[in-house]
Amino acid sequence: MSDIPEVTPAETWQALNEDPNAMLVDVRTDAEWTYVGMPDLSATGKPILPIAWQVFPAMAVNPHFVESLRAAGLTPGHRLYFLCRSGARSLAAARAARAAGFPAVFNIRDGFEGPLDAQGHRRTVAGWIASGLPWRQR
Repeated sequence: MSDIPEVTPAETWQALNEDPNAMLVDVRTDAEWTYVGMPDLSATGKPILPIAWQVFPAMAVNPHFVESLRAAGLTPGHRLYFLCRSGARSLAAARAARAAGFPAVFNIRDGFEGPLDAQGHRRTVAGWIASGLPWRQR
C-alpha cells in the first residue's frame, strides 16, 4: 500500500470538474506530450500543467520540479493529481511534492496509457485513454 492515495482516471476527472482546487500535473516528458498525446481538460476550464518529473532523453530527475510547481501558481491549498504513462513516475513526483509542502497529492492509477495487455500494447487495459476520458494529440 502506498503512502500516497491512488485514484482512478475517472475519479480524477470528477475532481477536476467539481473541485476548484483540483489540478492535473502531467509529469511525463516532452516527447510523450508531443508524440503520445495529453489529457484534454478544455471541458473543465482548467489548464493541464505539463511539468516533467524526468528529463528526456537521459531520464534524470528534473532538479527544478518542485520549483516548477510553484512557478505554475500551485500552492499547498491545491489538490494535485499526478499523471504519467502508467503510474510509477507520478507516484515519485507526488512524494516529492508532498515532501515540499503540498499536502493534498494523488497518484492517478494506471496513468495515461495504462499497463501492457497480453499482446504488449498499452491503451487497451486501463488508464486515462482506456477509460474513455478526453485527450488529444498535438
